[in-house]
Amino acid sequence: MTRGRALSYRGLIVDFAGVLTTPLGPSVRAWCARQGLPADAWRRALVEDPVGRALYLELELGRIGQAEWNRRTAELIGVEPEDLMGRAHAEVRAEPAMVALVEAARAAGLAVALLSNSYGVDPYNPYTATGVWDLFDIRVISGEVGLAKPDPAIYRLTLERLGLPGEQCVFVDDFTRNLAPARELGITTVHADGPDAAARVAELLSLPLPR
Repeated sequence: MTRGRALSYRGLIVDFAGVLTTPLGPSVRAWCARQGLPADAWRRALVEDPVGRALYLELELGRIGQAEWNRRTAELIGVEPEDLMGRAHAEVRAEPAMVALVEAARAAGLAVALLSNSYGVDPYNPYTATGVWDLFDIRVISGEVGLAKPDPAIYRLTLERLGLPGEQCVFVDDFTRNLAPARELGITTVHADGPDAAARVAELLSLPLPR
């Protein structure tokens, strides 16, 4: 990547969970252990159970609120519903290197956007709980806009709100299925598949390496 190409980037788009934060898995498994559940109980309910998958999609798209999701998903798992999402994600923290990268990008004059499939925000707001909400110029949250990754429409909306073409933006996500639609719009994508993700993005944008 030449420096001239790097200087053409004007926008950075960042996913939330597993990119801007520590991985969800350890927190969820620790919660399962505290509940006396199998370590994969959360995944089975949200991913393998068709009812659970449908409920999670409804939450992502803002068709149900987090409190309703808590109640109905708790029934599937067999636990108390109160603040279920918050309890399961209690050990999720902001990822310092990625936070430093976003701050450096913004300080360098890039427009920075949060693009997140929603967990809902009430009673547990993951964005304020991890302290990342104010890092961004714009925020596109699936539950607020009625669209979710990997729907190409949510990427187009993000570019529209940034006021930038895809060719001038970099997008970071930990799921490969979310990267392909961005590439189709000309966005440079980075798969956050390891601890060096922030450093790779910093190099791409010719920014100081985050520490």
